Formats: sequence, structure tokens, C-alpha cells
Amino acid sequence: MELDAVADELYGLPPADFTTARDTQAKAARAAGNRELADEIGRLRRPTLAAWASNLLVRERPAEVRALLQLGEGLRQAHHDLDGERLRELSVRQHQLTFALARQAAQLTAQAGRSIGEAARQDVQDTLQAVLADPEAAEEWAAGRLTKPLSVPVGFPAARQPASRAPAPGRASRPAAKVTDLDEARARRDDARKRLQHAQRQVQEAQQELRAREHELAAAEKEQSRADEAERQAGQRVADLSRQLRDAEREQRQARETARTARDRARAVDRATREARRRAGDTEARAQKLAEQTRPST
Repeated sequence: MELDAVADELYGLPPADFTTARDTQAKAARAAGNRELADEIGRLRRPTLAAWASNLLVRERPAEVRALLQLGEGLRQAHHDLDGERLRELSVRQHQLTFALARQAAQLTAQAGRSIGEAARQDVQDTLQAVLADPEAAEEWAAGRLTKPLSVPVGFPAARQPASRAPAPGRASRPAAKVTDLDEARARRDDARKRLQHAQRQVQEAQQELRAREHELAAAEKEQSRADEAERQAGQRVADLSRQLRDAEREQRQARETARTARDRARAVDRATREARRRAGDTEARAQKLAEQTRPST
């Protein structure tokens, strides 16, 4: 028994099952005489619903995990290079992918028997945003053992400035050239800063529009869900009424057959009655005739 294997198993479980499974594993390690491992297992913390959903996503969607990690590398490089056009392009992709993956995570938890709410789904999306911005967060997330959501950073880490170089020994400095170079550098820096600020404003606008579209999509999906449920219920009612109609038609056929049988029997009884009445009349007539023949003459 190793800690990594135990942790991988535990962090794939729903939070409601985590504590019992963890304590069972710790007890087994202690029974095997490995007290240190038992203590390490006992220190593992139960994940929140959002953390569990993020862990499921890592485990069940490896291709999407790789795509997100690659996107994070591209975004961080574009930010480092102050590449506004590339940053805008990747930022749109960023929100599309994080929104889609957060929805997938919610679907995975539902398939595992525990649905998460909108707040937890947003925590998953925030975690994915943190993964894109911070390589350390990306590494932590990719391990699939989060205990709580990751926080979205205010911005990407600032690009590091190259270390200044001392003048070569024996080479005289040129103050005028230095001033010119410094001014040009400052001008380039100011220009880059303005371009970056402009790009960031455009990104914010794109993000706001995307969030609005996402809310519209969520509302549309809820409306579709209600319509699907109404259609299902209507279909069930139609099926029930169709079954009742089939039962009524079967009863009608049985009643019609019973009535036909009764009519046939009534006709047969009527014929038998008329025949019996005729025979009775004939018998009475013969009896009367015989009575007349045997009557003494006067």
C-alpha cells in the first residue's frame, strides 16, 4: 500500500464517501504495521463538491486536460510578450473552453450520482481560470487531488525584466547614448503598456459579452429542460390514454360478443318456446278430441 495509490483512489470518490473510505484505508495501514502511512492517510482532507468535480474532470477527460494546459502556456506567453492580438484571440478560446469543461464536470458528477449546483460549477470554472494563469496551479490541478477550488489570480504574473549588464572592463561609457537608449526603452515600454491596457479592455469587454451569452445559454437550457419534461409528461399521458382506449375497445368487443351470444340464445329460446307452445296446443286439441269421443252419448 502506497500513499499515492490510496490518494488517487480516495480523491476519485464523492465527498460523502471520502471520510469513511479514508478511515478504512488508514486502519488497514495501521493493522499492517505501517503507522507512518496510516498517519499520512489520516491527514488527507475531504474535497469540496467543486474540488471533486475538478478531480473527476482530470481523471475522465485527459484530452481536454491537455488542451487546457496548452492553452494556459499560450496565454502566459502572449501576456509575457505583450502580444495584444494573440492575447485577445486566446482569451476568447479561454472562456469557451473553461465554460465547456465546467459543464462537462457537472455532467460527470451527475453521472456519478451526485449533482452539483450553479455555485459549485462556477467554482470549477474559476479553478480552470486559475489553471490557465498559474503554472503551479496547473500542476496541482492536473494531479487530480484538489481538496478545494483554486482561486482566480488578479492577473498573469508580471514578465521578468532581463538583468542589467555591467559595462565591459576597460570600455568607456557613453552617457549620451545611454540617455537615448533609456528614453527609447521608456517610450517602447509606455507604448507596450498602452497596447496592453487596450488589449485588456477589449478582453474585459469580450468576457462581459461572453458571460452574458453564457447566462442566456443557461436560461435557454433550463427552458429547454422544462419543455422536454412537459413533452415527456404529455407523451406519458398520451400513452396512458391510449392504453385506456385499448382496454375500453377490448371491453367493448367483449360486451358486443356477449350481447351477440345473448341475442342468439334469446332467439333460440324464442323458437323453442313457440315450438313448445305449438306442441302444447296440438296436444290439448287431441286431448279434447279424445274426450269428446269417449263422452257417453245421450
